[in-house]
Amino acid sequence: MTLPTELIGSLPRSAQLLAAVEQHAAGQIDDASLAQQRQDAVRDTIARLEALGSPVVTDGEQAKSSFATYPLEGLTNLAPEGAVIPFADGHTRQLPLLTAGPFRYGTYADSYLLAAQQFARVPVKQAVIAPSAISLIYPADGIAGYPREQFVADLVDQAEQDIRRCLRAGAQRVQIDFTEGRLALKLDPSGGLLDSFVALNNSVLERFSDEDRARIGVHTCPGGDQDSTHSADVDYALLLPRLFTLRAGAFYLELAAEAEPRRVLDLVAKHAGEDQQIFVGVTDPIDPVVETAEQVRDRVLTAAEYIDPTRLGTCDDCGFAPFADDLSTSRETAFAKIAARIEGTALAAVALGV
Repeated sequence: MTLPTELIGSLPRSAQLLAAVEQHAAGQIDDASLAQQRQDAVRDTIARLEALGSPVVTDGEQAKSSFATYPLEGLTNLAPEGAVIPFADGHTRQLPLLTAGPFRYGTYADSYLLAAQQFARVPVKQAVIAPSAISLIYPADGIAGYPREQFVADLVDQAEQDIRRCLRAGAQRVQIDFTEGRLALKLDPSGGLLDSFVALNNSVLERFSDEDRARIGVHTCPGGDQDSTHSADVDYALLLPRLFTLRAGAFYLELAAEAEPRRVLDLVAKHAGEDQQIFVGVTDPIDPVVETAEQVRDRVLTAAEYIDPTRLGTCDDCGFAPFADDLSTSRETAFAKIAARIEGTALAAVALGV
């Protein structure tokens, strides 16, 4: 046995791909040319991850517009005036707004998984967006002839299908991105919004068998976009007890950027179930300084004081470029941090004797 280590999902897009996206938007290249550039970026991403010794890879989300909005690509029943997510540095991201029902995904995540598996020689994991995030596209004043209750029922069906298709396609794990968990507490300090998000996500997870749920994980972080966060000022202690009620087999936790990691680890030890595998963040994508393998090792050894090493794994705090246009971290820096995570995790495994 050794300590498992996985990236969260996204990596900065290649320069060639970013240029192709601009050219496509300007009408200078066709759909086929853009698709070829995306395929080349996925191939390069996987090859570089495998060269670093990554035991599990992703496609780096090279073909996604963002980690959150891929299911909405291709839909025509959307307007641009959706929920606004403010970040600490003052910039914002805005979701679209649903204008008519029924709601269906325009793109399923297994399309990215199948494309990545063509090039990978090691297992591929697949990130999907949490249904709680997609629920934010329904307008507060409702939609005539399409009540919220029906939207939620349709959303649950679609989210289940998104996960199930990835499992059937052979994903090593399906990771549900739940970055809005901590944000929910900022928007509603009473916890009511977070509770509703957890209930919605569990309504999807409960449709899966115990065997399937062992291959489903949940990732949480305070957001990470353009070197800024949206909810890092929210106390982790308000999220973690509720987070671990999600019926998933693994949890990927932002930790490297936390000011008091031991306090967080103590909370994890108290609230995580004994059957839940815990991946702790040991690299901070927002910090431009590349961690050393020794720093990573020491962070893992600290985590092992609170979490049984047989249940412990490592990850990056969050994706390196959750939105396609995020250029705040270079592709080279991202791969350097991943290399440090892989090497440092291996050093920790030797020290722990696992």
